[in-house]
Amino acid sequence: MKTPTPPVDDDLHAWEAQREALRQLHREVLDEPVPPALLAAAGLAARHRARQNRWMQWGGMAAGIALAFAAGWLANNQWTSPNGASLARTPATREFVHAAAVAHAVYTPEKRHPVEVAAADQQHLAQWLSKRLDRPIKVPDLSAEGYTLVGGRLLPGNEGARAQFMFERATGERITLYVGSLATSSKAARSDETAFRYSADGPVPSFYWVDHGFGYALTGPLAHDALLGIATVVYQQLEKAGG
Repeated sequence: MKTPTPPVDDDLHAWEAQREALRQLHREVLDEPVPPALLAAAGLAARHRARQNRWMQWGGMAAGIALAFAAGWLANNQWTSPNGASLARTPATREFVHAAAVAHAVYTPEKRHPVEVAAADQQHLAQWLSKRLDRPIKVPDLSAEGYTLVGGRLLPGNEGARAQFMFERATGERITLYVGSLATSSKAARSDETAFRYSADGPVPSFYWVDHGFGYALTGPLAHDALLGIATVVYQQLEKAGG
């Protein structure tokens, strides 16, 4: 193949002269200032691009924050019992744990009448509530955790009578154990029994679980891990006692 011959100097001079002639032909247009409308349009486009860049940066940050929040929520709410089940948040269980939190908020501030039956009559208290709830009720011993029994009371519930036991520390801090029957006729509800679940939906946080159709909610103004530790003790004592 024959290699093309590069242009000679005369051709280069001719092209440069042609380019200069074209510039001179439209010199008045090239020397005119840029129209204001065109400048405004260019500025608007630049601001739009800057806005897009900011939204993309903030969007990435927001997505990261949302993922971190979701991970934190799951870490704080998906606690299960030793058998690994997770308690279904059915309307019955939501009502139960909310009622436990409300009862705690109503009665723990009382100074003179926080309970119906005082700890001095603990045997009578357990017998009375067992009869009313139609189930043997054992009062947990939380002395090793620094809590003594104040007493208990009978309360109404959607599935019949419910009981509340109140415990107190030397500093005056109180926690309550709320007990009552729960409807667990569905297959899903039965398969979720004995599972721990944390709730902060009400005025006070609770750990709650269901065992053989009976609900238990330990409620108090404690940190998540502290409340979980006491709930575990309560569960173990009641499981060992068979009720």
